[in-house]
Amino acid sequence: MFQELNNIGELYKLFVQFPFVSTDTRNIIPNSLFFCLKGEKFDGNQFVVEALEKGARYVVTERRFEMEDLRFEMKDLRKLEPSDIAKSHIAYRIIVVDDVLETLQQLAAYHRRQLKTPVIGITGSNGKTTTKELIAAVLSKKYKTTFTQGNLNNHIGVPLTLLSTKKDDEIAVIELGANHTGEIEELCKIAQPDYGIITNIGKAHLEGFGTIENIIETKTALYRAAPILFVNAEDELLTHFISRRFQPAEHIRRDGLFYYGKNTEYNAEIVEMNPCLVINLFGNKIQTQLPGNYNLPNILGATAIGDYFGISTQDICDAIAEYKPQNQRSQIIKTTNNTIIADYYNANPTSMQAALNNFIQIETPKRLAILGDMLELGENSKIEHKNVVNFCKNNSIETLFIGSVFHSLKEEHFHFFMNVEECNYYLKSHSIKDSFILIKGSRGIHLEEIILSL
Repeated sequence: MFQELNNIGELYKLFVQFPFVSTDTRNIIPNSLFFCLKGEKFDGNQFVVEALEKGARYVVTERRFEMEDLRFEMKDLRKLEPSDIAKSHIAYRIIVVDDVLETLQQLAAYHRRQLKTPVIGITGSNGKTTTKELIAAVLSKKYKTTFTQGNLNNHIGVPLTLLSTKKDDEIAVIELGANHTGEIEELCKIAQPDYGIITNIGKAHLEGFGTIENIIETKTALYRAAPILFVNAEDELLTHFISRRFQPAEHIRRDGLFYYGKNTEYNAEIVEMNPCLVINLFGNKIQTQLPGNYNLPNILGATAIGDYFGISTQDICDAIAEYKPQNQRSQIIKTTNNTIIADYYNANPTSMQAALNNFIQIETPKRLAILGDMLELGENSKIEHKNVVNFCKNNSIETLFIGSVFHSLKEEHFHFFMNVEECNYYLKSHSIKDSFILIKGSRGIHLEEIILSL
């Protein structure tokens, strides 16, 4: 009655006919394959009939209907043409599997094997999204380039990104994210990267990883998977790992190791920060739209990859100058009263320290930091937050701290608030003008709501 999936090749034949994937009934793509994913707060298997009603061609589900259920639910298929129901019984369009997520991942891996498109895998604790977008901007000067959209970099996002890659795409840039041990290795099995770049390794998602050693082991799985690597020569951890673990290495091509940064051919000088970087690259002075010297390695990684793929020097420079960060990552926002570095998409001790180090170097008469809790740090949380408070105190940075962890460290030198609402109430009676403001914290603190008050 229902289609029981015997092998992934059968599903792939349907995907070739209907090459779109949907996972949310609120925005179904017509004639797509709908995958009934489930999480802690939702279960897509409850929306099989709704998905068909809204235009999905096939539904992949773990739910095995009873016929009485089906007869009842068929009455809801008012939007389907009668002829369509007659020749393609609803049950025929329901594909039953044991695990929907695993099936989605298998389909993505199968599709990846059919593609001739080279895949660049990118991971790291900080800067991977910016680097991904810089790489894509550079490569797009010459190639039809597809790349991870938004934050679709996990066990669901990577398969969806791969399945959106078309056979005529010339290069794919796939971001690989992780918050627990072993996840990058699993994502590499799906994405099968030809090239790999790790931006850095720092203290991110310690609650899930447990130790920095687990983070190192997880992130460097990309080095073990890709035969051609791009490595930041100034990152001691990464260069030490390469020299210790990969010299020689059977899976890496002899010409497959490229370094960027100081003392390499892919280097740049910071001319000034105003507050965005002005750099000298290949003899060209470039005004970027990226604040922070911590963005220089991201630029150089994109430069090295662009040169490898034959992008001209001029096109590389143009792409870097044109790139403008979005999505609350290193964005410069000018309000009526102030200039803001909006960097609150996420935060961890490493990225927080880099942002603050850069902040104190910017020449400005008035500065203010608004810092939110760094989430998912587990037992390390309190000490890492205390380190931030101490840094701000030692460098005389006027600071407003937001979040329960920072609030538990309350002391007289600064203002502490439990949440954004409390901080906004304070700001209404304490006008801030002509200041340079850094807003940095984890996404869960909702620091985007602060800007309305500045």
